[in-house]
Order: sequence, then C-alpha cells, then structure tokens
Amino acid sequence: MKANKIIPCLDMKDGKVVKGVKFVDIKDAGLPVSLAKEYCRQGADELVMLYISASTENEEEMYDTIKEVVSSINIPLTVGGGISALEDAKKLFDLGVSKVSINSAAVKNPTLISDIARKYGSEKLVVAIDAHTSSKGNYTVLINGGKVDTGIDVIEWGKRVESLGAGSILLTSMDADGTKDGYDIEMTKALVSNVKVPVIASGGCGKLEHFLDAFKIAGASGALAASLFHFGEISVPQIKDYLKNNL
Repeated sequence: MKANKIIPCLDMKDGKVVKGVKFVDIKDAGLPVSLAKEYCRQGADELVMLYISASTENEEEMYDTIKEVVSSINIPLTVGGGISALEDAKKLFDLGVSKVSINSAAVKNPTLISDIARKYGSEKLVVAIDAHTSSKGNYTVLINGGKVDTGIDVIEWGKRVESLGAGSILLTSMDADGTKDGYDIEMTKALVSNVKVPVIASGGCGKLEHFLDAFKIAGASGALAASLFHFGEISVPQIKDYLKNNL
C-alpha cells in the first residue's frame, strides 16, 4: 500500500529557508519555524530540512533552529546536510529529529549508510540521491550540490544503498529542480521498480497533477515540494483533496 505522503521541504542557508532553480539562483523564501508550523497545521505528513551549505553554517544556531522546529511540530522531521560521521547523526537524533538524510557523504563513504542503519535502524535513515539524465541518456548521480557528476548509475546506486541499510530514498532530479514542469517521472519510476524501500519524488513539482503523476504513474511513496508551498501557490489540503478524488 503506497503511503502517498506530502512532504514540504525547507532548504536552509544562513538560518533562512531558500529556494533556487536547478540548485542555483538562490532566493529567500521565509523563516523555518513559522513555515514548519504552517505546514504542520495544513496537515503535511512529514517535513524535510536540508542544509545546502552546512559547512558554512553557524553550528550552534543551526542546532538551535532544528531544536525549535522539532518542538513546534508533531510530524516526523528529516534533517540533511553536513552529516559525514556517526557523531553528526547522533547530535541530530539527540535534538529529537526523526530521520537523517545523507547524500554526497554516502557516495564518498558508503559504510556511513550501514553504520547509521546498524546504530539507529534503517527506518531512521534516508539516502538522498541528486541525479540527472546524462548526455548518453542514462541517469547518473550528482554530488556536492549538483556540481559533480560521479558517473554512477542512479539505479545501481539505489540498489546498493538499499542493500547497505537505507530505509528510504529521496530522489531529486536536478534537471527538473525548481522548474515547476513536473517530477522526472521516468527516472522515479525506474528507481521505484528496482528497489523495495520507499522512494520520495523530488524536483520540479508545479501543479496538482504532478503529485498525482508521482504516485499513480511513478509509484513514489512520497512527493516532496518546496517553492509552490513557500510562496502559497498550492496548499497541502488542496493536494490531499485532489488526490482523494483522483487516485
């Protein structure tokens, strides 16, 4: 049974929520605690906070913000960005975070996946995959905020992270990110059909039909979106009503 989770995403930079297009042209989109409260009020199933430049964040302020968000909502919170060791995950879990998300660090050190999964359980670990369609037509894994194409095949990497203990996969299409032209349905469907863990579709959502496509065609378990929530274009109740009538 598919979960069909609606998941707003807070991309974090310098203590604020930001949003860009294809990982660039970053603009302010609001304050994390107020947005988190609003999405919780609207009935979001989960919330994701991704620190897009964790290495330059003030660590104390970052943890204070996360702690405040945790205490302000009653839905699961996933936090990613800057997690490169077991100790980094521990700090977040100690703050009350439900799950941690790792991305580039998992590619550079795959044992981090199994280390976190063994220590805290697979259900606590999301492996995020930033991907695009290469010039050869296959799907490849990007790291370092989409700047580096590893050449690693997305489907093979998805199968590997599952075998190492990932509880779910957050798949973001860099080609679609921020465009509002829709999720990369073919890429998402290809990954969903090759792994057993839940796959969350991300990147490119711009209208109600895109959520339906993610669930009905691609088979995603969750759909993540950012700008269309932050700028009040679509609300969570609108999406849920639409899905109830069309799924």
